[in-house]
Amino acid sequence: MRMHRRFLLGWVFASAVALAAAELRIGLIGLDTSHVTAFTQLFNDPADPNHVPGGRVVAGFKGGSPDLESSRTRVEGYTRELQQKWGVKIVDSIEALCAEVDVVMLESVDGRPHLEQARPVIQARKPIFIDKPMAGSLRDVIAIFRLARENRVPCWSSSSLRYYPGLIELKHADVGTIRGAVSTGPAPIEPHHPDLFWYGIHPTEALFAVLGTGCERVVRTHTPDTDVVTGIWRDGRVGTLIGIRNAAAPYRVTLFGAKAVLDQKPGGDYAPLLREVMKFFQTGTAPVSPEETIELFAFMEAADESKRRGGVPIPLSEVLAAAGGP
Repeated sequence: MRMHRRFLLGWVFASAVALAAAELRIGLIGLDTSHVTAFTQLFNDPADPNHVPGGRVVAGFKGGSPDLESSRTRVEGYTRELQQKWGVKIVDSIEALCAEVDVVMLESVDGRPHLEQARPVIQARKPIFIDKPMAGSLRDVIAIFRLARENRVPCWSSSSLRYYPGLIELKHADVGTIRGAVSTGPAPIEPHHPDLFWYGIHPTEALFAVLGTGCERVVRTHTPDTDVVTGIWRDGRVGTLIGIRNAAAPYRVTLFGAKAVLDQKPGGDYAPLLREVMKFFQTGTAPVSPEETIELFAFMEAADESKRRGGVPIPLSEVLAAAGGP
């Protein structure tokens, strides 16, 4: 058993060294989001001022969800742009994609098929980054991480907001002992997904980026235009998510410390996230732990459960147990 583990660790290390030494061939799954064209430009165009070196998008699998308008109506257009502008090869299966590439970015705008789309990638031992939402349910998020762990395949997910310069600056600011935070952003609802998974994932990710893990229970106040979700962390910190619909809703985090209260500066783009993705592909080390990602999805799932029960507090342990988690 010890020899087997030593061999696997050596294989992972050797694979990471090999990936870091060469330009990576990147494959895309799900060509139904503007992320695929924006990301491809940043990887494939050395003249772009925000170019991210280290890899090139070479192949894609269309995917697409017939029952989701924002997927069905966009997949062909993004596919044509990838083919005509960037010369990306379109393949007819995920298995065929894995044969063409070193690493994979799962970009399907619909989180529901992510588990089944990730499965053949993990079985092919390809490092995988999964765009938001990581899945269409907490149960599937847990299942993806479990599958990746069992197969020793590097895997992670993140919103680009986690790496916005203003949020990084806020995280490193000297505000003293942190008492809490408020994260604001748009939260339109898509009926096929839990309410916050669709777009509320962005301000939720930002909230966890500054507070980290440790949320124990959640309560949600819901109206047609606004959600207010308050989480209590085990050390007494309070994290509040304000999701806004049908009104202006800039992304912003306010951090409350014993010495100061600071607001996140505006602005941000995809390049910082893609630099982290490339570093992950080259090293095999995820910058965000599975535990944190699972907890932030449990936060959103508990918020849905609180809404269903009329706004009562919901322990995260309850929704984690129901989803087959730890």
